[in-house]
Amino acid sequence: MGAGPVGGYLAKRLSSKGKSVLMVEEHAQIGRPFQCAGLVNPGSMAKVGLEEVAQTRIWGARIHGPEGTLVDIGSPERTRTWSVCRKLFDEAVVNMAVSSGAGLMLNSRPVETQLRGDRVETTIESDGGTLQVSSRVLLGADGAHSWTRRYHRMGRVREMMIGFQIDVTGYSHSEGKLDMYTGRRVAPGFFAWAIPTGTTTRIGTFSRPDLLEGRSSEDTLNSLLNHHLWRDRFAGCSEVGRYCGPVPAKPVRRPSRGRVMLFGDAAGLCKPTTGGGIGPGFDHVDALVDHISKIIESDEINEKSSDKICVDAIKPIAKKHDRARALRDAFLTSTTDEELEAIFKVWAKPEVIALIQKYGEIENPIPLGLRLLKDVPEFRKLARKAAGSLIFA
Repeated sequence: MGAGPVGGYLAKRLSSKGKSVLMVEEHAQIGRPFQCAGLVNPGSMAKVGLEEVAQTRIWGARIHGPEGTLVDIGSPERTRTWSVCRKLFDEAVVNMAVSSGAGLMLNSRPVETQLRGDRVETTIESDGGTLQVSSRVLLGADGAHSWTRRYHRMGRVREMMIGFQIDVTGYSHSEGKLDMYTGRRVAPGFFAWAIPTGTTTRIGTFSRPDLLEGRSSEDTLNSLLNHHLWRDRFAGCSEVGRYCGPVPAKPVRRPSRGRVMLFGDAAGLCKPTTGGGIGPGFDHVDALVDHISKIIESDEINEKSSDKICVDAIKPIAKKHDRARALRDAFLTSTTDEELEAIFKVWAKPEVIALIQKYGEIENPIPLGLRLLKDVPEFRKLARKAAGSLIFA
């Protein structure tokens, strides 16, 4: 269920193993609606070899403190992430699955499933009619509002954020770099961004609903566009598109119920620091594709044993995300703007910039965060604050 990048990658991996796979997508087009910042890390890009669909190679970032302190990092020799058109990227991944033998139904959605011991019977509504599909497994890669998760009562995502962004023309970038903005006015507890996407720029912000204090995500974006420090950058921009969507960033406790399993956003696997879900989604698929193949090949399933394998596959991803969340909270979410600006002033020191250049990863902040807590005296207080969370994460 779901023909996004994670569903497409899962279908591709299974089809390549000779399994019969059907992708069911509720929308009429792959990659629409668009609800993502459109960044793909180098490791995930290498798994699908789609560098040619990337719009911009990003090797650096300009990160702005709430009161304007700038931390400018990166080097052209090292690719940090890729900015992609999600429609082209998603289509390419799904086309790989189709080329491997998978089927695809667009504008179709499930309405009912029944577990029959050795199979799952799914009723699908498509083109005004219904059909029955019998399969060994039902794999839900159907997004943050997953029908599969809700229908099979597989629990709630335990941290949900919301993002709002627009595509614009007329924003002036530093070549190869994205911009990040912080502060309670523009992204309470998190950050806002301006990402180069070829001929346009993707400008957005995300936060948790409990931190918005009654404001909407659109309000925070407007605060960014009209911020006294940065509004000149946005003055010549013309909006050409807007998108809003949830960011599920803490996994459900039960990602599997025998022959029914969750993947990607449906399982709550977005990163708590960047909101990225493609990388962890691909990793989750790789961890379970052999297990799923064995279930498909067998008439019987030990549900308890299978569910444990599925939980264990998510554990290393969840543990990594919990540690990143603890660092995020220590450095960003639980700090006031005054405290955050003080942190930026430390980050801007040449010796700290050198650490960031060496250990910093947009998609994996843990090595850098731990190094800063250990080696930078000004962060000792933050180290004490983060210690408990890091220990138990």
